[in-house]
Amino acid sequence: MSTHASGSGGAQTATAAVAAAIERHLTVATAESLTAGLVAATLANTPGASGMLQGGVVAYQNSVKADVLGVPADLLAAVGSVDGGVAEAMADGARRACGSDVGISTTGVAGPEPHDGKAVGTVFIGVATPTSVSAFEYRFSGDRQAIREQAREAAMVRLLAALSDVGYRS
Repeated sequence: MSTHASGSGGAQTATAAVAAAIERHLTVATAESLTAGLVAATLANTPGASGMLQGGVVAYQNSVKADVLGVPADLLAAVGSVDGGVAEAMADGARRACGSDVGISTTGVAGPEPHDGKAVGTVFIGVATPTSVSAFEYRFSGDRQAIREQAREAAMVRLLAALSDVGYRS
């Protein structure tokens, strides 16, 4: 579990992720809850992003997570939206919905109140590739915006790592 993610708004890591995806001929899709499009916007702000960013889904409500991304409704009912299994299903759902090689997702609690029994600052980043699906848990601190920015940066770091692990597509 990480406690902090730093960087200049994710721009440097996003630049590296876009370059890695293009070099490997891989595409990326996002599924975002607490970041509400910050991950996709950060990628799209990077020159060359049109060569790798397929699209994204802002799934703030559980109904969108279930209906658009295919997150099992029984999973959402059992654990709530702030959960590693939900993050995994969101990432895989983004990958399928957008026809991409890699899916990245964010779900968590930015505050000001706890949500689904999870403390403010609890964040899960999901990553789906053609061969694996995983989630990573974080505990961030600060105000609502700081938590969302830290989640975005953590997503960029996880995306870059996933792109490096996937390898090349012809």
